[in-house]
Amino acid sequence: MPRQPRTRSVSRAQVRGYAGKAQEYLDAAEASLTEHRHIAATSLAVHAGISAADAICGARMGRRSADQDHARSIALLGEAGTDGTAAARQLARLLPLKTRAEYEPDDVPKATATKAVRAATQIVAIAQRVAAAT
Repeated sequence: MPRQPRTRSVSRAQVRGYAGKAQEYLDAAEASLTEHRHIAATSLAVHAGISAADAICGARMGRRSADQDHARSIALLGEAGTDGTAAARQLARLLPLKTRAEYEPDDVPKATATKAVRAATQIVAIAQRVAAAT
């Protein structure tokens, strides 16, 4: 049986904090994309997605992933109802780009960065809507 993801409790105030952090990362990702800084745009988009996931899980379940393996947060997010399922699809697109953007020496193509920012935009929109209702 697969190990359950480690989690931490999230308060309503923290939900809003994670949603705000997600928006800030997204804004920076969009600016980086405009400035043709594709590595930064991709990395920031990934972090926007992670923070958005924390906001959504916190709002819907009162907890967020605290697992070393960010991929386990996808499974937890999938348990957060319809919003979580939609967000999990976007996070699954973003997380594989984390290592490439942050640790590999290669450039990130413009098309990849653009798709990452698009996925982050969608998950952050869900997080903002969920946080506003909290």
